[in-house]
Amino acid sequence: MIVAVAVVFIVYQARRPKAQAVAVDPNTPLPTAEGYVLGNATAPLQVLEFADFECPACAQFATITEPDVRSRLIETGQISFRFLDFPLPMHPNTWSASMAAACANEQGKFWEMHDQIFNAQDQWNGVKTRRPKGVFKRLAGSIGLNVAQWESCFDSQKYRLNIAANQKDGERRLVSATPTFVIGSKMLPGPLGYDQFKAYVDSAIAALPPTAPRDSAKKTPVPGR
Repeated sequence: MIVAVAVVFIVYQARRPKAQAVAVDPNTPLPTAEGYVLGNATAPLQVLEFADFECPACAQFATITEPDVRSRLIETGQISFRFLDFPLPMHPNTWSASMAAACANEQGKFWEMHDQIFNAQDQWNGVKTRRPKGVFKRLAGSIGLNVAQWESCFDSQKYRLNIAANQKDGERRLVSATPTFVIGSKMLPGPLGYDQFKAYVDSAIAALPPTAPRDSAKKTPVPGR
């Protein structure tokens, strides 16, 4: 199992993200990278995940480890969790998946769509189809979205700059693989298991000064700066 995970991780490492056809002009001003937050904003620590919806290692984390992270760390108030899009250039449908999730977020259901997209990854990825919209539209209906509103948002590419801003923040931090987690001062590539994840969380919380701001999105140093 460990060998298989390592193989998946190595195969889906990104060297340095290159622009895709749907990417924005590099001279276009971008909004602030915000991603999508799960959990209590007052939690002692915020963990970041830079992920690609079409990445199998990201799906592995989302479907195997993340349910435990949610129930045992997020719902108990120990951490909050911020997901940021990091679309990789080898995945033809990943920008569409990020857009599908962003348009679900417009109706307050990012995390429900996040879960459905990862669970159905084999139905919409670039190996299966070059036209993933139909799958995403079906998923939008399955989680109770106003499908007409979702479709209008999806077709307009309304949140393209927001997705690009999330990706740019990952590049600024020198993210080079998905998933990559920022836990305290550490950047950790690879689909961590729950025990590993919790050990890093415990260490990061223990290292925090009692009165210091505890948002790792603000406190994490950028490598090379």
